[in-house]
Amino acid sequence: MWFRRKTSAPPSRKPIARSQAGLLDADAQTRVERVRLPVDLLTYGMRIVKLDRPWIEVPVLFQGFTLENDHQARILRQYCEWALVEGDEQVLAEALARVTSHKQRTATPLPETRSLAEEIPRANQVWGKTQAFVEQITLAIERGNDLNLQDARPVIRECVESIKANASAMFWMSRIKSRDAYTAEHCLRVAIFTVAFARFLGLPDEDLEIAGMCGLLHDLGKLKVPDEILNKPGALSPAEYAIMQQHTTFGYELLSSDPKLDPIIGDVTRHHHERLDGRGYPQQLEEWQISRFARLVSIVDAFDAMTSDRCYRDGIPASDAIRVLYRNRGRQFDADMVEAFIRMVGIYPPGTLVELNSGEVALIVTVHPGKKLKPRIEILMDANKKPVPPRIVDLANPTTEEQQAIHHPLPDGAFGISLKGRIQQLVTDHSVYPS
Repeated sequence: MWFRRKTSAPPSRKPIARSQAGLLDADAQTRVERVRLPVDLLTYGMRIVKLDRPWIEVPVLFQGFTLENDHQARILRQYCEWALVEGDEQVLAEALARVTSHKQRTATPLPETRSLAEEIPRANQVWGKTQAFVEQITLAIERGNDLNLQDARPVIRECVESIKANASAMFWMSRIKSRDAYTAEHCLRVAIFTVAFARFLGLPDEDLEIAGMCGLLHDLGKLKVPDEILNKPGALSPAEYAIMQQHTTFGYELLSSDPKLDPIIGDVTRHHHERLDGRGYPQQLEEWQISRFARLVSIVDAFDAMTSDRCYRDGIPASDAIRVLYRNRGRQFDADMVEAFIRMVGIYPPGTLVELNSGEVALIVTVHPGKKLKPRIEILMDANKKPVPPRIVDLANPTTEEQQAIHHPLPDGAFGISLKGRIQQLVTDHSVYPS
């Protein structure tokens, strides 16, 4: 619940500058207002009075300070959900007026500057480049070589640019999975979904690269876990599970060797398996001790792990993974974030092959957050399962001639349609789409 507290300057007090707050009482009637705000709505000049976690849990210099620069604001966005702030009454009133729209930010589709067909070629190239970087890091760790993790920044920057243009292109790429390259591809997919999710939540562009770095490097420590445990085709023994759990600490130690990395990346690597109910690892943190970015990555990490094939089991459908996330909201995962994530990926995530009630076959192109069962689709087969020229249909805004609905999802490769093949077709020639 948002709340405010107003105070008035004592009548006998002369106008003085409040050095820490950065505020000046112009006269005895000037009121200083306190309001609890989402950290995304904080602006310069607001005095941060209290956080949603103890000050010692956040890497800031002072217990109470005036927000003065981007660095301070970014730290608060990474670690906190809200802050109690003090400032000019009018400024805070303007911030409060934005709270409603801020809460509704995940109910509408993200803007796109390029069509899926236009973006797929670049997404394919960026995917390959990022995959090569992960393989390079993997080899360096295996050989005991020094790591240059700063090289991840330009790679992630390209991912961010592609996602900002059309997130579905990268979502399509992330659905092409190899059972034998799980760890490397998992880190890549988590990076992609973390960037997209951070953007969906409304984080500013300057946060997206750091979010992507958190996703890309979150499981680095698994490269220090013995293969016979990491890829064991069966249940782990208590001793083996204890070793597996150490991957968060191994990763944190690897990242700590590079002082240039943003501290939140190490925080996420160490804490992405912590739970809101205090039953996570490695430190059994309580809810208020888990950073905002760690909560975000934990959802993406779990979703990808559940939907991916491993050497010892097949992945489950995205719809089943979504049910697991929803069932565990508020206990394992942040409830608000889970609901936002479901709105982003939809019941049928981009790249899913589906059959319509008309008998036609289509691929999901883009999800509508407010209409999860009515995404934008690309029809590839008619009711007789004959190939047709691809055409885009928006189920959320159908024409009078087109009133299709999704009947059920299909496995990739059904009726000879594979997502990988469609991507390759678009990479080779995307002129099949209308301009």
